[in-house]
Amino acid sequence: MSGPIKAVRGMHDTLPEVTPSWHNLEQTVRDILVAYGYQEIRMPVVEKTELFERSIGESTDIVSKEMYTFSDRNGEQLTLRPEGTAGCVRAVIEHGLFQNPALRLWYSGPMFRYERPQKGRLREFHQIGVEAFGLAGPDIDAELIIVCARLWKQLGIDDLKLELNSLGNAGARKKYRDILVEYFQDHKDRLDEDSLTRLAKNPLRILDSKDPGMQDIVKRAPSITDSLDSESADHFKALQGLLEATAVPYNINSRLVRGLDYYNRTVFEWTTDRLGAQGTVCGGGRYDGLVEKFGGPATPCIGFGMGLERLISLIGNRAGPAPDIYFIVASSDAMSVALTLTEQLRDNIPGIKLLMHCGGGGFKSQFKKADKSGAALALIIGVQELQQQRIGIKPLRSDEAQFDIPWSDLIRTVRHRFDR
Repeated sequence: MSGPIKAVRGMHDTLPEVTPSWHNLEQTVRDILVAYGYQEIRMPVVEKTELFERSIGESTDIVSKEMYTFSDRNGEQLTLRPEGTAGCVRAVIEHGLFQNPALRLWYSGPMFRYERPQKGRLREFHQIGVEAFGLAGPDIDAELIIVCARLWKQLGIDDLKLELNSLGNAGARKKYRDILVEYFQDHKDRLDEDSLTRLAKNPLRILDSKDPGMQDIVKRAPSITDSLDSESADHFKALQGLLEATAVPYNINSRLVRGLDYYNRTVFEWTTDRLGAQGTVCGGGRYDGLVEKFGGPATPCIGFGMGLERLISLIGNRAGPAPDIYFIVASSDAMSVALTLTEQLRDNIPGIKLLMHCGGGGFKSQFKKADKSGAALALIIGVQELQQQRIGIKPLRSDEAQFDIPWSDLIRTVRHRFDR
């Protein structure tokens, strides 16, 4: 006989004791984004493989090594989305959303990458992504970064550091690419296998190498700042001024390039040292040429994505709210009355959190479960209460004595107790 089936490696279950933390995080992000005027969009989890090959870049690790790609029954190549920006751009073009000249969108959901599972890195992970279309100035760059800063403050995370860089326009990147190739060619004997592959296809990614034996070479590599075009340099300087004016601290990291080919100009990451090697919690930047590359109009764009699992690791597990009331029922005969009364409470007191005891058991065991639930009150219908059409009320978080009332007074009494 075969053993029990377990979850796929690198994919995990989110258990009930953890979901309140997810709800809190997701609601906090949603509230902040709505307050800044961002609208939610929802895209499919499966997209055509070509979408990611054209946007992310065929030479990137994501496309060449990490995508979950398969052929459907019609032989079409499909991929579980490894990131959200490409799908969002596809949706905006497909549905003609560019009629809004300043489009602000956000989305959330699972992403998939075939990576080696480790702390902070899973094969199925969840992201919230934010994208802004049609805005070319540094003001929108600053706004997105400020949105992040406000979110960290709201969540009580005070140790994230902002790293900032500019990759310049396409011409500046090409110029810098040639300089990097020449530099790393002179140190070819020191490059690891991945870096040798990147040297021919995407030399900027060598700057992201974590190989300890290469860190001195990477550190001495020419800086992209010296290759910036004047327009990008002015944009970057203006962005820094806006962040300083709004008291958002940052560190310029000339080695920050991000892992996707579509980035240009502004790139940024929020990092922490509390998650080991996987220290990036949120990252993004400009991708001004991507819409045009997909057949849409030339459109300036910027966005970011944040990893929810990593944020949950930082904020810790936060227990969900306890029920207001735990309903104790003495017998099956009383259950129909109890269910009727609980539904009347829910109809008349919006938001009341009421937990009905099910599964039988004596008064003693039910009271233990009521106390363990954290409820403020226990409502009780025993044999005597059923006969007299009354209901017992036992405060569970104080020394106040138990009392009883007629069924007809229940809604008024509970409303008064919870000031609703």
